[in-house]
Amino acid sequence: MLKELIYTGLGGAILLKEKVEKELEVLQKEGKIKTDDMKSFLESLESKGKDEEDAIKTKIKDIVKELIDELNIATKDDLEKLKEEMK
Repeated sequence: MLKELIYTGLGGAILLKEKVEKELEVLQKEGKIKTDDMKSFLESLESKGKDEEDAIKTKIKDIVKELIDELNIATKDDLEKLKEEMK
């Protein structure tokens, strides 16, 4: 379910980016925005998007770790330690 939610969000972001690019191209053709300004805006938008993506990934990782702790689920590290103890 989490995967589907992430993909839905990414799909929405891609659609939004495409719409913004089309609108900026229209403004550029009409002479209401300069090419350099358009490129700068898109680069800024992409940078902010990547920053937000990193923040979301970090938040999701934190939530998953918290859930694993709360549910007392054995991790890969826990299993490796147990393996070593059994030798």
